[in-house]
Parts: sequence; structure tokens; C-alpha cells
Amino acid sequence: MTPAVKAAVITSAIFVAAIALNPSAERHRSQIKESIAERSPLAGLLGVGALTAFVSNYHSLGVASYTRVQDKTVSVGFLGMVFVLDSEKDR
Repeated sequence: MTPAVKAAVITSAIFVAAIALNPSAERHRSQIKESIAERSPLAGLLGVGALTAFVSNYHSLGVASYTRVQDKTVSVGFLGMVFVLDSEKDR
């Protein structure tokens, strides 16, 4: 197998894996709830994470996904992993 064919096969495999492992909307929402509860137990107790997760809008790009609340990106996901962004860093 030539190096070009090997590279094409590996690239295709990574692309297929990224599509198959793209986190679902429910996975994003679950991670948002957990992350907010970890950062602030009071916010977790009051259900701020659940509310944020409920009002978030899920967007899939095929190989990656993200959620937004109003005009702010709340979480991003890729290859089965979801990362909740810290909004306090934006201030």
C-alpha cells in the first residue's frame, strides 16, 4: 500500500469515528448540568444547570457539535467528549 493510500484510509477512519462518536444533545445537556453543579453546589441545588441545559440549543456539524444559549456557546463536543466552557473567563 502506498503512503497516499494509507493516509487516505487513516483519514477516512478518523472521519467516520468522529461522525459516529459525535456527542448527542442529551450528552451535552447532561455535561452542562454536572459541570455547573461541580463549579457551584448552590447553583446545582437550585437547578441552574438543569435550566441552562433546558434552554440550550444543540447544533451538530457532523463531526463535532456545540450548544448555545442566546448568543453564547456553552459547550462543544468532539469524538464523544463534551467540554463545558467557563463563561466567567469571558468577563
